[in-house]
Amino acid sequence: MSAFIELRQVRKQYSRAGETLVVLDGLDLAIPQADFLALMGPSGSGKTTILNVVGALDQPDAGSVHVDGTDLTQLPSKRLPTWRAENVGFIFQSFNLMPVLTAYENVLLPLSLTPLSGKERRKQAEFALEVVGLQDRMDHRPNQLSGGQEQRVAIARAIATDPAVIIADEPTGDLDRETATQVMDLLVRLNEEMGKTILMVTHDPVVAERCRRTLHLDKGVLVEATEGSGA
Repeated sequence: MSAFIELRQVRKQYSRAGETLVVLDGLDLAIPQADFLALMGPSGSGKTTILNVVGALDQPDAGSVHVDGTDLTQLPSKRLPTWRAENVGFIFQSFNLMPVLTAYENVLLPLSLTPLSGKERRKQAEFALEVVGLQDRMDHRPNQLSGGQEQRVAIARAIATDPAVIIADEPTGDLDRETATQVMDLLVRLNEEMGKTILMVTHDPVVAERCRRTLHLDKGVLVEATEGSGA
């Protein structure tokens, strides 16, 4: 399969306390469309940095990042927010829901950056909540939901714009095993039934086993690749 996401000789470094920390060191990575890829490795190995450059939240110091034929390193900075809104859904460990908004209103938020009409936005938000099984919790605020329900709202928010790519940073990190399994069931279904390309960081080997592939990083370099169950 041809690469849907491709990183070519990507290098990223940061300066801390007068020292230079190389996070990605000439990384090459090809991800086919509808892949479900887990990234694992010790803290500082470059996992989240990969998510950030693929999601256009950060730019590499060198190299190129292509997503569906678009070189993100060549996009003007003013175009990046629109590109993200149209192409990427984000899921975080801490849910990042707005506490004063209902589940429905939280899912509506990313749709405000799209050219859809108000009626179309409402329809897509309702559909996203239906996909994650929370249509009966639309009017509940985050403090009225369990942790698993909050993460499902976050997933609904991520898929509301029908993005091609879902980026998940430790999406099960704050959940118990049973709830983590339910969230992974949902992500696997999004991958298999809706064809979403998912790139996920995790420290949990049980979670990684549910992905199609797992890549292990160390000090910004890929050191191992393993196949998962994909189910």
